[in-house]
Amino acid sequence: MISNRNYEYGIWLSYGNQQQIIHLPVNPPEIKIGDAAGGKTYEVSGLGEINVLQSPKLKDISFESFFPAFSYPFVTSNTWTAPVAYVMTILEWMDNKRPIRFIYTGATFDINLPMSIEKFEWKEAAGSGDIEYSISLKEFAFYGARPVILTKDGASTKTNPRPSDKQKPKTYKLVAGDTLIKVARVQLGNEGRWQEIQKLNGIKDAQLRKLPVGMTLKLPG
Repeated sequence: MISNRNYEYGIWLSYGNQQQIIHLPVNPPEIKIGDAAGGKTYEVSGLGEINVLQSPKLKDISFESFFPAFSYPFVTSNTWTAPVAYVMTILEWMDNKRPIRFIYTGATFDINLPMSIEKFEWKEAAGSGDIEYSISLKEFAFYGARPVILTKDGASTKTNPRPSDKQKPKTYKLVAGDTLIKVARVQLGNEGRWQEIQKLNGIKDAQLRKLPVGMTLKLPG
């Protein structure tokens, strides 16, 4: 176990509504984020070239780093473990064919998205025991079928979309660097609701500056 340290940013991968969480022990030097608008250009007779804006495409995120075999000074995670354990966990998630959640917290912005693991490659660095890896993720869009009802004349009509069976998480487990303001911003979409979380969980003002990692918070509706 490694002592608490303060870092500018951190990356977490979680699975099953935070039943399994990986805090990446070594921050990657860079993260590539694709967020194309998806515009298409057409030639229209008499008008020339026009550009039709499409709905934004799903985000792609990729990065490279390594899982350390030793407690190097730059290791960021308080829950650092053996390199192969990270690999086995990620491979298990891929086999289950269910989305994970990618969480990035930084000095100027945060990312919290459901994503699928599109590609994961790894190898053991010669002689060190470290495992180098690259991973590619794609934003996951939840969807559901729309039931069709037949009328008396045989025509079909689409009903309103069926309510999603996926429930918003009612709890959140704190990770390193979390504050109630950050939790309210990322989980509720409004950092001004941090006092609701404080009141709901009975957190005293004196506790706000040092919230324990791993504490499970109830989230307001």
